[in-house]
Amino acid sequence: MRPILEMRGITKTFPGVKALDDVNLKVAEGEIHALCGENGAGKSTLMKVLSGIYPYGSYEGEIAFRGEECRFTGIRDSERLGIIIIHQELALIPLLSIAENIFLGNEQASKGVIDWRATFERTGELLKRVGLKESPQELVTNLGLGKQQLVEIAKALSKEVKLLILDEPTSSLNENDSQALLDLLLEFKQRGIASIMISHKLNEISRVADSITVLRDGSAVSTLDCRNGTVSEGDIIRDMVGRSLDDRYPPREPKIGETMLEVRNWTSTHPLHAGRKVVDDVSFTARAGEVVGIAGLMGAGRTELAMSLFGRSYGTYVSGEILLRGKPVDTSTVGRAIEAGICYVTEDRKGYGLILDETIRRNVPLANLSGISNGLVVDERKEARIASEYRDRLRIKSSSIAQETVNLSGGNQQKVVLAKWLFADPEVLILDEPTRGIDVGAKYEIYSIIAELAAQGKAVIVISSEMPELLGISDRIYVMNEGRFVGEMPTAEVSQEKIMSAIIRSSGRG
Repeated sequence: MRPILEMRGITKTFPGVKALDDVNLKVAEGEIHALCGENGAGKSTLMKVLSGIYPYGSYEGEIAFRGEECRFTGIRDSERLGIIIIHQELALIPLLSIAENIFLGNEQASKGVIDWRATFERTGELLKRVGLKESPQELVTNLGLGKQQLVEIAKALSKEVKLLILDEPTSSLNENDSQALLDLLLEFKQRGIASIMISHKLNEISRVADSITVLRDGSAVSTLDCRNGTVSEGDIIRDMVGRSLDDRYPPREPKIGETMLEVRNWTSTHPLHAGRKVVDDVSFTARAGEVVGIAGLMGAGRTELAMSLFGRSYGTYVSGEILLRGKPVDTSTVGRAIEAGICYVTEDRKGYGLILDETIRRNVPLANLSGISNGLVVDERKEARIASEYRDRLRIKSSSIAQETVNLSGGNQQKVVLAKWLFADPEVLILDEPTRGIDVGAKYEIYSIIAELAAQGKAVIVISSEMPELLGISDRIYVMNEGRFVGEMPTAEVSQEKIMSAIIRSSGRG
């Protein structure tokens, strides 16, 4: 198969850092080519070079597309040739319609006037190609993440895509939406559309990829041919981290003590629809030294439960009782929840977990400013010492504590969020999707931190959409569906099939 894309000797340098070092990449026509590597390996940087976000002249090396050398000065140059990139953070405007989003900047117009009839007809055709039945006039804000991802792909098709680049396309999707998206990529392959897929989900890569290029520390260390079926997840991990990772989860010997947290009859209603219960009469416990998993499909109410427990951050009407070590505690505000010893690590680290334009030094103490203050004045020496201690303890890779968190990899950003809450010294830590969008090596480090917290006698509650992850790190698992807990089982007796069975049996019950 002849190559549609060749990138030769790509080197990209930022001040003090060589992000890409003589990288070569070749993609064949109609091929699904996966790009793997740890956070910070250079995957997204390479794709930004390809798409023109980093223009010609800001890097060394050559790009050839369909045999012609390309010197892109911006993203419009690459899009004109049919190279379309869909970023991990979707670039849709919620309060515009599907049709308006698809043709934004590429309007169906004549003499400066938009032809809405042509716009809606063309949008309908595109939606049919990606398997969406929604009206072209439907607002994007009313769509789930899976459907929004398909709108992005329809937008790419509107630009006559020849090479589709997807950066972590399934990181925020549930299993059904992820499978639908992968099926669509396979369908595109049959039509001759090539794809480059950046993903940390090795099982998905193994399912659809024809070839895999692995980046490590800015260099391409291997290109694996998946067509003969001999590439294992272990091979990919070995090339990613430079060593074999025999155990995905750190070994633990749980020492489970008394009941630390007890939640009784917890109910929370939707913030806009007061009569709709998003969390419905939930009761559960978590013991000292225990890791408790909460499984469920997207929309089950797990995040809403966690946020309503933590200072009633979600819901207009919240009722129920929280006991810590057998005594009722007041968690009616975030400050009171922290004082009581309960902390919540959000699933959205960029939106709610960090101040991205601030440094590691400023972010780490945020949840416990009294710990670095003398009266009302921050002790800057103490602030720096605390940030340095947590940087070393959690092995946060950065140039210094003065580095802005926006410039850290996803795994290291997550460690800064964890450091912020660990400095608050909670007794109960609720972690919402703690490894979303981070690589296999960084995941292991997060799992090790969770194991360490449990060993210290903390009660750790983990919400995750990755069932193997819950099975690998939890002592006990609750299953949530439609706002209720519909199952509870020790991990030794649980399987993915049992979890799904509990969800299916409970679906649609009043």
